[in-house]
Amino acid sequence: MGNLPYLDLKDPGFSTRGPEVVAAREAHWCAETPFGLAVLRYRQVGKILRDRRFRQGSHNWPETVGIEGRFADFWRDSVIGREGDSHQKLRALAVPALSEDYVLSLVPTFDEIARDLCADLREKSACEFQSAFCEPFAGQAITTLLGMEREAWPLVAHNAADLGLAMGIEAPKYQERFNAACETLFQLADQLVVKVRRGEDSESYVARMVAEFDRNGDCTHEELLNTIVISIFGGVDTTRALLGLGLSLFIENPDQWQMLRKDESLIPNAVEEFIRARPTTTWSTREAVEDVEMDGMVIPKGTVLNLLVHASARDPEICEDPSFDITVKRKRHFGFGGGAHHCIGHFVARTDTGCALDALRQTFRTVAYDGAPEWLPDSGNTGALSLPVKYEVA
Repeated sequence: MGNLPYLDLKDPGFSTRGPEVVAAREAHWCAETPFGLAVLRYRQVGKILRDRRFRQGSHNWPETVGIEGRFADFWRDSVIGREGDSHQKLRALAVPALSEDYVLSLVPTFDEIARDLCADLREKSACEFQSAFCEPFAGQAITTLLGMEREAWPLVAHNAADLGLAMGIEAPKYQERFNAACETLFQLADQLVVKVRRGEDSESYVARMVAEFDRNGDCTHEELLNTIVISIFGGVDTTRALLGLGLSLFIENPDQWQMLRKDESLIPNAVEEFIRARPTTTWSTREAVEDVEMDGMVIPKGTVLNLLVHASARDPEICEDPSFDITVKRKRHFGFGGGAHHCIGHFVARTDTGCALDALRQTFRTVAYDGAPEWLPDSGNTGALSLPVKYEVA
C-alpha cells in the first residue's frame, strides 16, 4: 500500500508501546504488519470502530496464528466471531444479564474477596502478585458471578487463564492446554445451566442468562453455553491481567501510588489510565467488508485492521502528556473496543478491578519489584506470567 511504515507484530520482543510505534504513528495514521494494517491514531480508530463497512476482525484469529481444535471452533462461533443479526441475537442474551444494577449488587462481595486476600498479604512482606492476588481475586469474582462457591475458583481461573494463551502471538505452542481448558469450561457451563433448570439457582449471571435465553426463544443450548464461556474467559483474563499491569505502573510511578492511597476518588480514573498506559488487550481488530476509501488510502475488501489501543490513547492529537497520571481526565480510550462489538463485560471489569484496587491501596504503604517480572509478549493479549513484589504494609 505504498510507503507505509512496517511494524513486526509477530516478533515476541516487539511492544505495541515501543518507540517504533511512536515513530510509525508520527509518519502515518497506519502501518503494515504481518497481520494486516495497524491503525495508530485516535481519530481513525474511532472512525473505523463506528463504520459499518468494517466487521469484527477477530473471527479469523485462529487462522491468523495457525491454531485449530476446540478453542478455534468456540471462538468462530462466539459473540465475538459473529456479525449482524447473529451477533445481536447472542449479545441480547448477555447485555441485560450484566446490567449495571446487577453488577453493583455484587460490589460488597467483590470488596470482601479483596479484603480477605489482602489479609493474607498483610502477614508477609513479599509475594508473587499474580498467584497471591490477581488470579484468586479474578477467579473468586467470576465464581460469584456464576453462582458458585468461592472455593471453586481455581478450576475456573486456571482454565480461563489457559484460554488466554490462545490470544497471544505465541498461541500455537499452547494449543493442547487451551483446547483442554475450553472443553472443561463448556462442561462447567453445562452443569451451571442444569443447576438453574433444577431450580437451585435463580440469582446468578447464569440464571439471568437462562431467563434471557428463554425469553428470546431463538438460541440453541450450544449458543447459550458459548456465551457463558466467553463471559468466563473475558471476566477472568481481563481482571487478572489488568491488576498486574496496573500494579507495575504504580511500582514504576510511586508518587501516583501515594496519591491513590490518600484519595479513593481517584480509583475509577486509575482503572481507565491502566488501560490507556498498559492495555491487556493491545489491539481491537476489524476487517473491511468492501473497498473503503479513508484519508487518502483505499483499503481493499478483506483487509484486516488492528486498532492499537496504546498508540491511539497516547496520540498527541488528544494526549499532550503521555506519562502515567491518574489525576488527568482524558478522552475515552478504546481498550474495550467500540461500536457494535463494544465489550459486553466492560462494567464488570471496571467494577471488580476498582474494588481490588481499593483494598490494595489500604494494604501496601509502599510497593516495589522483588526481582524481574516475566511478561507475555506485548502484542495480542498480554499480562504478567510472574510479578514478584515486596512491600511495606500500611
